[in-house]
Amino acid sequence: MIRIEVDLAARSYPIFIGSGLLRDSALLGRAIKSRQVMLVTNELVDPLYAHFVEEALQDRQLRKVSLADGESRKTIESYYQILTALLEAKFERGCTVVALGGGVVGDVAGFAAASYQRGVSFVQLPTTLLAQVDSSVGGKTAVNHPLGKNMIGAFHQPSAVIADLETLNTLPPREFTAGLAEIIKYGLIRDRDFFDWMETHLDQLLARDTATLSLAVRRSCENKAAVVGADEQESGERALLNFGHTFGHAIEHAQGYGNWLHGEAVGAGMCMAARLSTRMGNIAPTSRDRIINLVARAGLSTEAPESSSRAQLLEAMSIDKKNKDGHIRLILLDAIGHASIRDDYDEEALLEVLGPSATFQAA
Repeated sequence: MIRIEVDLAARSYPIFIGSGLLRDSALLGRAIKSRQVMLVTNELVDPLYAHFVEEALQDRQLRKVSLADGESRKTIESYYQILTALLEAKFERGCTVVALGGGVVGDVAGFAAASYQRGVSFVQLPTTLLAQVDSSVGGKTAVNHPLGKNMIGAFHQPSAVIADLETLNTLPPREFTAGLAEIIKYGLIRDRDFFDWMETHLDQLLARDTATLSLAVRRSCENKAAVVGADEQESGERALLNFGHTFGHAIEHAQGYGNWLHGEAVGAGMCMAARLSTRMGNIAPTSRDRIINLVARAGLSTEAPESSSRAQLLEAMSIDKKNKDGHIRLILLDAIGHASIRDDYDEEALLEVLGPSATFQAA
């Protein structure tokens, strides 16, 4: 078992990575300390893994909420469903909300934990690759709004993250592939050696080789923990973790939440950001081609869908947490392994990257 510490002073917490961790009753019992526990999962994960948590915590007052599956369920209604269950169970401020599932479950459950009685304890048990390497770490919680992704939420750090690699064995191929996008992202924004390693080991990752997966999840979590530890609430460096996400969130919004998985949209978004970085003269065409090639080898799209117009994408990008004074701000590359927040991009170059039709309209 690997242990990584997210260093946030009084809010510090461990990330445990290994195989069979959900079957470790002692570990679950130590991580989930309270008497009252609200287990939040979804209809797909529930029959596979919820019984491990229930058995480990059979001496506790445990209740369960099982949400419908999918990004389209990352809504204020699902958030309200969890709060209602907490209130009906008469749970007190000493309770713990436990998220067992992917990024949607973790984000919605975390937002409920942040809100219930002004904040209760929260533990993440991520069961998807994307959640294990990204969304379960860092305390970002949110629900989507029809006008924008993750625009309603709060920072609320978990007290522990337990990533059981065995849960990836039951992950559908499309969900697994989507998670690779976030792994690739870490190499691009701050860890060139990791990007080089992925180019060499991608086939083993796609084959779900346990040792290779363990290293990829560990390295991703180490990168995420370092960034979060330096900038917990995204006042600076942490925004770099959104590389590819401004484009990606726009694709998700234009396509309808859930039609493109988050990681699929981020994969295309990273390629779009790489193209714009090249058009601005920041990275060489050879670097751009390496990025696009790796994303394609991972089984991800390297382009925005043709059904999303430039006007739709621009409109969605205008509603983004990084924007300032009505101006779209982007995370672009200075080199493989180094990114920066930019608002000095050429608007015509951005339009070319977004695709045909429409014109740039300043806010």
